[in-house]
Amino acid sequence: MTRTPSAPPAVEAHGLRRRYGNARGDGFTAVRGLDLTVAPGELFALLGTNGAGKTSTMELIEGLARPTAGTVRVLGHDPYRERAAIRPRIGIMLQEGGFPGDLTVLETVEGWARSSSTPRPAAEALELVGLGDRARVRVKQLSGGEKRRLDLAVALIGRPEVLFLDEPSTGLDPQARAAVWQLVRELRAEGTAILLTTHYLEEAEELADRLAIMHRGRVVTSGTVAEVIAERPARISFDLPEQPGSPALLPLPDAEVAFAGRRVTVHTGELQRTLTALLGWAAEQQLALPGLDARSATLEEAFLAIAAEPEPAGDAEGGSEPATPTPAPTRTRRLIGARR
Repeated sequence: MTRTPSAPPAVEAHGLRRRYGNARGDGFTAVRGLDLTVAPGELFALLGTNGAGKTSTMELIEGLARPTAGTVRVLGHDPYRERAAIRPRIGIMLQEGGFPGDLTVLETVEGWARSSSTPRPAAEALELVGLGDRARVRVKQLSGGEKRRLDLAVALIGRPEVLFLDEPSTGLDPQARAAVWQLVRELRAEGTAILLTTHYLEEAEELADRLAIMHRGRVVTSGTVAEVIAERPARISFDLPEQPGSPALLPLPDAEVAFAGRRVTVHTGELQRTLTALLGWAAEQQLALPGLDARSATLEEAFLAIAAEPEPAGDAEGGSEPATPTPAPTRTRRLIGARR
């Protein structure tokens, strides 16, 4: 199913806040003014460090808790106040299902199917997640990865229009993970809106149409994977020529340079432009650049840079107002000189 810009959002949150504690000011604000939208047929990945507020955010959007402030709408309804209206239309895969261990896999799925008005057949749900041959096995006899696939089968039993996936790949081997990813792609193609949390950055890169990275209760950056990565500088590294008296390098555009012995690392916001200038200079000087390596930033680098950001001044855990984002450092032009 192709997403259409005019379609109303499947999930929409504005100014979402969640505070734990009492009215006297004690406590902790876990979610601080969060905005996000997920369109029908879109997969949105919510990333963040431990304690960033992902789980609190998911519980608010799923209707498991009431927000302290802000609004949430899922399929046009308040998921907390109008839970009966949206429950048959959503699927939730929690980090741990907690199913009774003495029930068989099939009995577990059939039990959940009875709570849905339009369930898919239990056997079909099990085949979707690769558990068809484990239908008669008791839940307590499943491996950790099989239990995760059972969690997913239960989330899919009602043919959800919106699917919440909380760490869906935890405990899966590479083959099972690839199968789950393919199933998720198929669900998205059929028009299911999917909100995913994951600690596997590769999973977000592989599946997400858009993503957001949370830190200290706020969305620090969001967009497509390419847009988020583009906010980080690319990297070029190489070794300086060994011969003494080698000429100084020309200025490199929009670049920051670091030395570690003869090894040079260049960070730049204009990878192609900087690399072209560097290679042009090397050709003119008839110099080789041993160990030359050039690459764009990665999602992991963007994530780790955000995780390392200190808490802004005056932004204690009980604070109520969003802090002004810290501007990105200005990149400067520098000369690279040959080190004798």
